[in-house]
Amino acid sequence: MKEIKIRQEKKEDYTTVEKITRDAFWNLYVPGCNEHLIIHNLRNHEDYIPELTFVLEVDGRIVGSIFYSKTRILDESGKEIGQAITFGPVSIAPEFHNMGLGSKLINYSIDEAKKLGYKAIIIGGYPAYYQRFGFTGTKKFGLRLEDGNYYSGIMALELVPGAFDNVSGQIQFSSALEPDENELEEFDAQFPHNEKKVMASQEKFAKAASELDTKEY
Repeated sequence: MKEIKIRQEKKEDYTTVEKITRDAFWNLYVPGCNEHLIIHNLRNHEDYIPELTFVLEVDGRIVGSIFYSKTRILDESGKEIGQAITFGPVSIAPEFHNMGLGSKLINYSIDEAKKLGYKAIIIGGYPAYYQRFGFTGTKKFGLRLEDGNYYSGIMALELVPGAFDNVSGQIQFSSALEPDENELEEFDAQFPHNEKKVMASQEKFAKAASELDTKEY
């Protein structure tokens, strides 16, 4: 690799980024994927954060991207008592996996989020991967999902120390992260045909996603 560059996404990048995202997630968590539709819809959603949408280039070629959205923290009555931001999907073209590019993109975006004054990030993912960036279970901060549970794969990072003081409650991710499955079929038809398959990674993800956080913080 001669040159790695991270920059903000441009409108002319949209189709390329959506294709890379589809390739990166296809059959990974479920047969097929919906992440390419998520970013397509997110760009026009009220929770979209364009200043934190980046693409990563290798020798002038886009091979990855990261998107951010707003996440709310609600009290028992449903009143908003705090805010955070969430990154995802994070995509790297399959042929560029295991080169550290995803980590570069995540670290860069975290630094930019700090510069822009954002106070905290909440994400969903594999703890073993995201702990390296400083993420820890949201149970530590009293932040739970709508069902009242704390999950190992729901993690947070304070960009400002004490960002979650006195704001424990329910995490409400953006509705843009849960696209309509009926819309997905029509949208996906615009891309080259890929076979949907059942893969071992899907069972691993399902188990990880349902794992309750039993740690004492």
